[in-house]
Amino acid sequence: MSGLEPSSSVAATGRPRFLDARGGRIKIQPEDVRGRFMKWRRVVYAVLVVHLLALPFIKNGKHPAIHLDIDARQFFLAGKAFNAQDVWLMVFLLAGFAFGLVFITALAGRVWCGWACPQTVFLEGIYRPIERWIEGPAHVRRRLVEGGWTGRRIALFLFKQSLYLVVSLILAHWFLAFFVSAPVLASLVVHGPAGHEVLFGIAMVVTGLFWANFAWFREQFCVILCPYGRFQSVLTDRKSLVIGYDVTRGEPRGKLAKGPGAPYRGDCIDCGRCVRVCPTGIDIRNGQQMECIGCAQCIDACDEMMIKVGRPVGLVRYDSLEGFEGRKRGPILRTRVVAYGLVCAAALLAVGLNVFALRTPFEANLLRSAGIPYVLEPTSIRNHFELHLINKHVDAVEFEVSVVGPEGTSVIVPQPRIKLGPLEGIRTPVMVTIDRARYHGPFELKATVKDLSTGQTRELGAQFRGPPAGPKS
Repeated sequence: MSGLEPSSSVAATGRPRFLDARGGRIKIQPEDVRGRFMKWRRVVYAVLVVHLLALPFIKNGKHPAIHLDIDARQFFLAGKAFNAQDVWLMVFLLAGFAFGLVFITALAGRVWCGWACPQTVFLEGIYRPIERWIEGPAHVRRRLVEGGWTGRRIALFLFKQSLYLVVSLILAHWFLAFFVSAPVLASLVVHGPAGHEVLFGIAMVVTGLFWANFAWFREQFCVILCPYGRFQSVLTDRKSLVIGYDVTRGEPRGKLAKGPGAPYRGDCIDCGRCVRVCPTGIDIRNGQQMECIGCAQCIDACDEMMIKVGRPVGLVRYDSLEGFEGRKRGPILRTRVVAYGLVCAAALLAVGLNVFALRTPFEANLLRSAGIPYVLEPTSIRNHFELHLINKHVDAVEFEVSVVGPEGTSVIVPQPRIKLGPLEGIRTPVMVTIDRARYHGPFELKATVKDLSTGQTRELGAQFRGPPAGPKS
């Protein structure tokens, strides 16, 4: 199969195994599986969960590693401070992430979904373990459902949903901590929702979304809502490293039979174990399908059975479509994969250069004040300017301001020294006056703003204007 197609996995009834006779959804109860991929996935999940939960609470200097204060339009990321004028960097950041995802998909299929997507990480790393702990392994859970709503099932269900709700509430507050900071969040929790109805409402809505998604919607998000499975169809090709079934080696499948009169069988013993462990309910033996999230649980399940029956592992494995056809696998790093990688690297390099190399620690502009361009007085001409200054340090910094003009110019800077907090801005007036007798036409003013913490300076210019015909008596 050369592309990704909707799953044709069917049970003996002729229906997809996640649909009942009336077309309704049957909740998927994937069986537990052990193996090398499952072991590494658990390690990856644990690392990702710990890092994700810790990010809002880790401080880089005086501020959290990630604090997105949308209300104040102030953003602190990895020890750097950004304001609304820096949003353009998101274009490069999102482009880098998008092409990074494209690069990974063209290289190794939907591996992001099965190993690093938050949907999978939280579902497999937090919610499913709770379900297994309360209700037992998959076969016990299925029997529980088949037995109807008994008292025991109701009690276990309520206990499980209560824990899901608690976990969802914790995750919702964790999500909120990215936007209000951990100390403020702790204060809000201690003092209750009174006076903070909007934030409390957001926390409750997010809690409901987490609960509905991970307690009920689950794999439907990957199969129905997420467009990535569809994009995968055009991003992978016959050289991409994907999870698949070796038809040549496995067919004709059938129950294990030994002895001189036994019919010829392939290595697949048709145990169905690869189907029962799949979190999206597909049969990998039907070829590449867009519902496959690349979790590799079917590989571990098949290898486990192959070892038990004394046959080589790898009947289900990571390989390219060329490899599954018995042909020599082509190079993984082919032209379009390299092109995707280069675009991703260029976008991330643009972000890195602007954040770490080209970024200035403050913004300064000298602009003419709104209104008339100049004021005529009996013996002088006056211009009004406004200095816009923004501190982009993560700490408070003092700045020194000076403005000079030609001889005979009088400059008034009410605040020659300005102290600003992190991402704090100010607009301060600057008045420049010259005798009418000395004015012979527009001239340039030079302003200097010095960052006293680093010694860095910015040179600014503005034009002094007067009457077009020169001074008059």
